[in-house]
Amino acid sequence: MERDFKETEDGKKNVKSFEEMLMSNTIQYFTEDEYDYIIQHYLHHKKIKKALKSVNFAIEQYPYSVDLLLEKSRILFESEQFQQALEVVEILENINPNDIEVILMKSAVLTNLEKYEDSIHLLENALDYHDETDDIYYSIGLAYQTWGKYDEAIIHYKKCIEINLDHEDATYELAYCLDTTNQLKESISYYENFIERDPFSPNAWYNIGVVYSKLMDWENAVFSYDYATVLKDDFSSAHFNLGNAYMNQSKYSDANVCYKKTLELEGPTPDVLCCIGATFEKMDLYDAGISHFKQALKIDPKYHEAMYGIGSCLDAQEKWLEAIFFYKKASTLDKNNITYLMALADAEFNIGNETTALELYQNIAEIDPYNTDLWLNWSFVYYQSLEFEKAFGIIESGLDDLPDDADLYYRGTCYLILSGNYKSAFVFLENALTLDFEKHIQLFEFFIDLGIQKALFKIIDQFRNESN
Repeated sequence: MERDFKETEDGKKNVKSFEEMLMSNTIQYFTEDEYDYIIQHYLHHKKIKKALKSVNFAIEQYPYSVDLLLEKSRILFESEQFQQALEVVEILENINPNDIEVILMKSAVLTNLEKYEDSIHLLENALDYHDETDDIYYSIGLAYQTWGKYDEAIIHYKKCIEINLDHEDATYELAYCLDTTNQLKESISYYENFIERDPFSPNAWYNIGVVYSKLMDWENAVFSYDYATVLKDDFSSAHFNLGNAYMNQSKYSDANVCYKKTLELEGPTPDVLCCIGATFEKMDLYDAGISHFKQALKIDPKYHEAMYGIGSCLDAQEKWLEAIFFYKKASTLDKNNITYLMALADAEFNIGNETTALELYQNIAEIDPYNTDLWLNWSFVYYQSLEFEKAFGIIESGLDDLPDDADLYYRGTCYLILSGNYKSAFVFLENALTLDFEKHIQLFEFFIDLGIQKALFKIIDQFRNESN
């Protein structure tokens, strides 16, 4: 929604004049360009209501401006006021029915109103009299994808990319649809074909990098993105994705370099600043990490990822009380984010607020019972209080939702041994070893008693021999 935007002194004066006009309830005239700046200023600062108010004032003065009406429809669309956005687009149709931006905007609104057939029909008609067919094919693909018809979406995304290899949105959505339909691995040859046609195309290398990323083949993803940046040094998306691939390889210093290059090319954004902050956090450079997360919050004070990042850096330094403050702020903005809630519960436990921690774990279980760490951390609260039977009860509850989770069986084995229930512990241990033999090493973290360690080792060794 927000275009590239730079503050100017004249622009700031116009914003101030506009706000004075609102306060004094008077009328002041601005040029269409001045209104455009005012609108973009509010969008840049995430003041959506003021952006909508300013565009409404602008349309009162310039009622037939296609640009202003389009801007209003975009703001309403991004605010998920789809019916109101449709009403504005229909006004636009009366003014300029063949404008490609009007058609694409209407199709997007219809798609989000679940009027998929109407959206696709509108776009297919537009193919007959418009040259910008890449965006039309992309929008048809998006309508089919939202409709849940992934194979049809794949066909149209491919048509878009064949026309315009630089269409990054189509590249991402195609990879998503291929992944969803389990066709991604088989599609590598499709992407390789573009490289064979033009081995020096940065976009061809970038696109196959996206596929390798989806397949979590980080080595090939790194090679592909890196080659794309060699062919085109100012390819910011390739630098950013290369950073992500390095992060997944735990090469945090290399990722840091890539994200900083993205920052240099695109300017500061909360997303990139948080990624840089995360690299510093992973390298245990917590002050640098916090600094970048705070920079992200200066741009967008409601960017909850940055709040969580600050909390995580503080948590790593055992500054749990301070961490809790930021975890709470992040959780308030993204209420059902399991990562945030888990971090908050763990931090509450670390400062001794066991009751609060237990309540949080209970809430998390209602949102996402398929989270192994939830059951392990929840049970650990009771373990610390030497309430081994209660700890085992939590593990049993976890196994209701995760019946094949080796970690839960190993932890259950520990609690049963500590409770003196050796017979049941042996059954649990056998299940754990069957599910994932290599994870048995975690048992020895719970038992420093050499006698218990020797007994466990004997059982594990016997199981290994019998399995072979």
